[in-house]
Amino acid sequence: MSGQGWRVHYCSGMGTFASHDGRDRTDAELLAAHVAGDRHAFAELFGRHQRQLYRLAKVTSRHPEDAADALQEAMLAAHRKAPTFRHDASVSSWLYRIVVNCCLDRLRRNKTHAALPLGDDDCRIGDPTARVDTAIVVERALLRLPVDQRAVVVAVDMQGYSIAETARLLGIPEGTVKSRCSRARAKLAQSLASFDGVATAR
Repeated sequence: MSGQGWRVHYCSGMGTFASHDGRDRTDAELLAAHVAGDRHAFAELFGRHQRQLYRLAKVTSRHPEDAADALQEAMLAAHRKAPTFRHDASVSSWLYRIVVNCCLDRLRRNKTHAALPLGDDDCRIGDPTARVDTAIVVERALLRLPVDQRAVVVAVDMQGYSIAETARLLGIPEGTVKSRCSRARAKLAQSLASFDGVATAR
């Protein structure tokens, strides 16, 4: 990591990327500057997108520590692969694809994290009068999905990518995106209905 001109610090599981250039350049300009030898451009680029990318990694991964590690791997991969960027998609989409791929690679290496069943403790609310946090409920439901279905539904339903864009991002046919989305949404609906039943019963 030495000699790169940028550093990564983690605080409460979130990476903060030091930026030394206050100029407002586009993502494409920052990436081009990095390739041309600007020692600070990549830190500014990644810092600009770090919150969204970390949330993406957290949802796609099984545990926060896995998300942090995957994001670190993605940062290094993007730094290394920057000269190969073909400008056939936005820089943010390119970063998104790298983060998702790093998350999926880690999950495939450790398949016990891929799709764990939701236990009773996951449905339990400490205070019976407390309201269910919808964001937490959705995130837990997402974590129940198989890895490939999770990646697709996160891209389409959470990140707003089209079917065609998601197919390009993940390198799969559009028909596969549609079928995985359909299966994932059905499973999510079942999971959320179960949570609704638990909340109503309490």
